[in-house]
Amino acid sequence: MLFLILSILCSVIVGVIFKISRKYNANPSQIISFNYIAAITLCYFTFAPDLNALDLNAPLEIYTSVGILLPILFLFLALSIKYMGIAKTDAAQRLSLFIPILAAWLLFNEGFNTYKVIGVLVGFAALLFILKKPSDNAENKWIYPATVLLGFGIIDILFKKIALYIVVPYTTSLFFVFLIAFAVSILIVLYKLFIAKENFVLKSIPFGILVGIFNFGNILFYLKAHKAFAENPSTVFAGMNMGVIILGTLIGAFFFKEKLSKINILGLFLALIAVVFIFLSQLQ
Repeated sequence: MLFLILSILCSVIVGVIFKISRKYNANPSQIISFNYIAAITLCYFTFAPDLNALDLNAPLEIYTSVGILLPILFLFLALSIKYMGIAKTDAAQRLSLFIPILAAWLLFNEGFNTYKVIGVLVGFAALLFILKKPSDNAENKWIYPATVLLGFGIIDILFKKIALYIVVPYTTSLFFVFLIAFAVSILIVLYKLFIAKENFVLKSIPFGILVGIFNFGNILFYLKAHKAFAENPSTVFAGMNMGVIILGTLIGAFFFKEKLSKINILGLFLALIAVVFIFLSQLQ
């Protein structure tokens, strides 16, 4: 249970760091780039990945797709936190679990039981309520959390495909994906520096390193939690999603004074109910 709690904390702290970085005018794309430097370093010394294990049959096209999507989605994550707050962004990211669930049904002919159907329907209702514009919010940018939801849902599907390729250890695949993501993030930073004429912000370095540490911590503790609950992975699945939604909402409301309408709060409550039903569906 400790690993699960630590994973939840690390996940929410990433959002908190992005929120705080705004006050220091740090650059999101530069933060993301330095995040991967920290994540790659920690991954190398923690998992000792063996790139020689990558054979010709390794799903390189999937590695590349995830590596390209990750830094781009991190940018949308930062924009979503900026315009919509931590609570809505965390909820949108966690509701992305419905994308692979729907894919399993539509693409892989996986059966749906009653709990799963209810969970998906309640989840969609939750999403509509969470993203509904409060009357006093002049900067409603619902497209950002919506992109976060869709993007992380797609990434989840791709990571599941990577996990199915057992010839290459999952941690080695993760390290390779991080390398590609770092390369893409560097291209984004170079474009913004030399084409868009943005300035390099030195303060982005410590924020990026912190994001990388907690981003990696989230992954590390999540894997350890799954190992600890090897016979009941649904506990990790449900606990992680509910924990992030609850903690993200509390931190957003109490520390950053994020304004949520009654409809938004209802949406967050429905999101928890949806996760519970998905959890129950896994037990059937």
